[in-house]
Amino acid sequence: MSATVFLITPPFTQLNTPYPATVYLKGFLNTKNITSFQADLGIEVTLELFSKQGLQQLFAQITVEGKELSENAQRIVALQQDYINTIDSVILFLQGKDPTLAHQVVKRGFLPEAFRFAQLDDLQYAFGNMGAQDKAKHLATMYLEDLSDLITECVDAHFGFSRYAERLGRSANSFDELYGALKKEYTFIDGILIKILAAKMKEVQPKLVALSVPFPGNLYAAFRIGQWVKKNYPGVKVAMGGGFPNTELRTLSDARVFEFLDFIILDDGEAPLENLVKHIHGAIPDEELKRTFILQNGTVSYINNKSCADYKQGQVGTPDYSDLPLDKYISAIEVVNPMHSLWSDGRWNKLTMAHGCYWGKCTFCDISLDYIKLYEPIAAQLLCDRIEEIAAQTGQTGFHFVDEAAPPALMRTLALEIIRRKITISWWTNIRFEKSFTRDLCLLLKASGCIAVSGGLEVAADRLLELIQKGITVAQVARVNKHFTEAGIMVHAYLMYGFPTQTAQETIDSLEMVRQMFQSGILQSAFWHQFAMTAHSPVGLAPAKFGVQKETEAIGTFANNDIVHFDPTGADHETFTLGLKKSLLNYMHGACFDYPLQKWFDVKVPKTTVQPEYIAGILNEEEYTAWNPNAKIVWIGKPPKIEVVTKSKKGNTWELASLTFVGKQETVNIKVDKPQGIWLAEMLQKLSVENAKTYTALEVKESYEAAGLEDFELFWDNKPVNGLYKVGLLKL
Repeated sequence: MSATVFLITPPFTQLNTPYPATVYLKGFLNTKNITSFQADLGIEVTLELFSKQGLQQLFAQITVEGKELSENAQRIVALQQDYINTIDSVILFLQGKDPTLAHQVVKRGFLPEAFRFAQLDDLQYAFGNMGAQDKAKHLATMYLEDLSDLITECVDAHFGFSRYAERLGRSANSFDELYGALKKEYTFIDGILIKILAAKMKEVQPKLVALSVPFPGNLYAAFRIGQWVKKNYPGVKVAMGGGFPNTELRTLSDARVFEFLDFIILDDGEAPLENLVKHIHGAIPDEELKRTFILQNGTVSYINNKSCADYKQGQVGTPDYSDLPLDKYISAIEVVNPMHSLWSDGRWNKLTMAHGCYWGKCTFCDISLDYIKLYEPIAAQLLCDRIEEIAAQTGQTGFHFVDEAAPPALMRTLALEIIRRKITISWWTNIRFEKSFTRDLCLLLKASGCIAVSGGLEVAADRLLELIQKGITVAQVARVNKHFTEAGIMVHAYLMYGFPTQTAQETIDSLEMVRQMFQSGILQSAFWHQFAMTAHSPVGLAPAKFGVQKETEAIGTFANNDIVHFDPTGADHETFTLGLKKSLLNYMHGACFDYPLQKWFDVKVPKTTVQPEYIAGILNEEEYTAWNPNAKIVWIGKPPKIEVVTKSKKGNTWELASLTFVGKQETVNIKVDKPQGIWLAEMLQKLSVENAKTYTALEVKESYEAAGLEDFELFWDNKPVNGLYKVGLLKL
């Protein structure tokens, strides 16, 4: 088998699902009849390492080197035969191929246990809410983490399950350290990587190796791959693209990089990759390359043929998962929280609803870069075509839409199309917590298969949210989260601390807002990130406007994105790191809501100024929804059963229409005057999601009045009709 392009994701990203870049590019290359083969070397190296033979080699390596070991490493080495005997069974279980092993694992005593298991005493209460399968996955994950600790200590300090040599890539203004590491002998992990790469290269025989590097943790391995290919296949060209080059390497000038690579391409990869293929076939000269760094006469040159247009999202084809070992990915549960575990548990097909970000204003974000700045949504019909095609190809119906922020209007249209086509999937995505997410929209999303959303709450303080230009308030986030939670959709919040001018008081008040949201049950998961000033964000481009100063103006010759800065008015943000993370871990497990905030910190912190019932008060407020004649009215339920019943009182008789709605969880019966009931039953047929036409609220009102009926508002916006959202009558 041979292919023109060999698409590679270097170690390591995720273990449970492939990173989507190569999948997207392979789908595009299919549309151009360019042959390609793709490999996720992260999962392949992991499976080679965490096997009976791999562990035998690992322990033999440790014995040969004879280093002085920590107490934890000594324990693992002493139990090495137990690890060797159980590893293949554990991997099969985490791949979903041997579920009955869970009964052995949860009883304890089956798996050898080292340092990572010590924390289970603190989390034992959480297991009450977990099934045997999830509990066993968590224990098996701790088992693998113990082995990871051993590898890091004894044979390869760079190792990590979702990152490899990340420190060498993060904020590497100079190429010196990474260059020095690449001149050293192969590490134990390098040896496994190169063995697998050599076999793949022999099989694929490509003209071009294209390395996708999304994160700093993929960078070192990418250079190792490029180094080996250039030495052993000097006629094969090597290119790099992906999230890391897009943000970090835009000002690259170090010629030594091109000892390992031939090309580095930026931003959307489709058109640049197509041009590279033409270039290596001699069809176009250097000058016609697109967004590509090359080495010319010993100097790094950036070439961008602007006459070559990028492809629209409707032209890039359906992501293609072929070649990848989809049945071999590993589901892990590191944190026993259902929402938090989505990133590492389960195989998710990846899609994007829209290129770029429809909001594009957040001042901490790289909104000046095209991959965020250029917003282009994809039609819902085309998205559903791709969903059906990918589900048929992979045999799996879980989808993660990896948008910067999925647009609510498109989410609504997509959900309607999914329901209309009767597609059964589970999906989740990233959003902004904006007021468009009403109760009824959240119910629609749930009905289409949405199980979770994640979004940026950032600093939960209104002054700073305004400075960030997030376009939200804490109160608004609380209401939106309530709508999602009551619809049965889990919510994860990205949290930030250390934004310019943020005070200690605002940090503590932000933590209190988060505590109250968890306690109220409207937030299921979250993660704190410390603010980092980046070169392409509004803060990085104009720091004085935000009250901070750059510590250095020097531009490095390699990576340039994170900017070291000084905040003269803000707090000492580092002192909050441990306390914020420790408190959040407990809140995610439903614990310690009654602890005073001071208890989480080793340093003195101010008392919160947030009222103890602030979030509860917002949630208890009645939400008023103004009449919107343009709102879409949609019926996603089943046709009601209608009967006419006669009522009598004090000698008077009249007829009522009794409508019975059978929902998946409950049966609802309403009784209204006979004419209104007959009209409503007929109107629901017209409003059905299965019809191509959608009706506005005004059109529904006009239909009601055309039937000779009176007092539409009194009928429509009061009991019993306004309770029908529970069985599928939605205002969108």
